[in-house]
Amino acid sequence: MIDHSLTRKDLLGHAGMGMGLLGLAPMLAADDKIQDLSPRESHYTPRAKRVIHIFLNGAPSQVDTFDPKPELDKYDGKELYLKYKTERQTGTGMKSPFAFKQYGQSGLPISEIFKELGEFADDLCVVRSMHTSVPNHERSILMMNCGEGGQIRPSLGS
Repeated sequence: MIDHSLTRKDLLGHAGMGMGLLGLAPMLAADDKIQDLSPRESHYTPRAKRVIHIFLNGAPSQVDTFDPKPELDKYDGKELYLKYKTERQTGTGMKSPFAFKQYGQSGLPISEIFKELGEFADDLCVVRSMHTSVPNHERSILMMNCGEGGQIRPSLGS
């Protein structure tokens, strides 16, 4: 007999792994078979009252806003030592035309484009750890929002 039941973790993993799964994963990590999703006491005192996920497709590059790449200054206009297979030919580096400054106790680098945000630097969370094996933008966007780079799957935000 085949067991067709799925745990919630399996269902969410198959249905889509968008931003919502990031918050749900710690609740489900302890035991796949937990059925009680009632609120539990947190192990720390929460400070955030809300989270706003801003995704700006087609917006300025991360290297022009919150993620300075000093190596690009060195390779500006020069051939890159890494080659990627992308939809267009790439080959030379291009440094950001914007200056960066560190703000707040955290020292968050913010470019001059968003210098007014500097006073809120310690209230921001900038994620720089996302990556995919494919450098093409559209497939990477699908991977980030749906957990799949090819065929589109629904995510928790659907």
